[in-house]
Amino acid sequence: MEFLKLSIEDGVAVVTIDRPPANALSRGLIREVNELLNRVDSDDTVRVVVLHGEGRFFSAGADIKEFKEITSGVEFSEFASEGQAVFERLESFHKPVIAAIHGAALGGGLELAMACHMRFVTPDAKLGLPELQLGLIPGFAGSQRLPRYVGMPKAAEMMLTSEPLTGDQAVGYGLANEAYPEEKLLPKTIEIAKKIAKKSPIAMKATINLLQFSKPSSYYKGVEAESKSFGDVFLSEDAQEGIQAFMEKREPIFKGK
Repeated sequence: MEFLKLSIEDGVAVVTIDRPPANALSRGLIREVNELLNRVDSDDTVRVVVLHGEGRFFSAGADIKEFKEITSGVEFSEFASEGQAVFERLESFHKPVIAAIHGAALGGGLELAMACHMRFVTPDAKLGLPELQLGLIPGFAGSQRLPRYVGMPKAAEMMLTSEPLTGDQAVGYGLANEAYPEEKLLPKTIEIAKKIAKKSPIAMKATINLLQFSKPSSYYKGVEAESKSFGDVFLSEDAQEGIQAFMEKREPIFKGK
């Protein structure tokens, strides 16, 4: 794999996102997440997966430069649907997947982390969905997963203001499990993963399957609506202005068109 590094020890697959400079989620990286699941699916030496980022970030968001290559709302909706399907597979995967988050998990990076079964963070990590700053909306089921963790009012605040939570705040709101100093984050996460790896794979698979029933039936309708809206919003002048402003490193001027 080009963007994911994999090592296995004591039943734990440690997967490193390595796509400098910010581990942005390109279409290729998302497809590699799916390939990773294919690889560890039937590998009996892997019982738990730990996902973390190389460098300064877990993942600072989607690859905005790649958005410029998309020419239609339909293609943008299909891009969202593809990511949603991979992240849904991740969330329902029969082996536990744990995210170790340092630096930032923003936009698509947070959507990836929210699809994991657990999240451990550094106290000063930034977790947020700032898509509206670009005239866009979340596209990988973030609008549906975030309220499940932090509640509707806080999710609305985070998305509408584009302000992230710190790692400590994320723990307080239930978005993350625990915060550790950066030098201890990955070792502690792996320690927890190894503890889980000693459990019965049959019992773990059944537990993860049962946890999926916590999603209301409306969740999947919301995910489908999100992908459609993702494409519709992309066609707006505001979205094009937001993307262009991001590329030019300036404040966007939205006109509601």
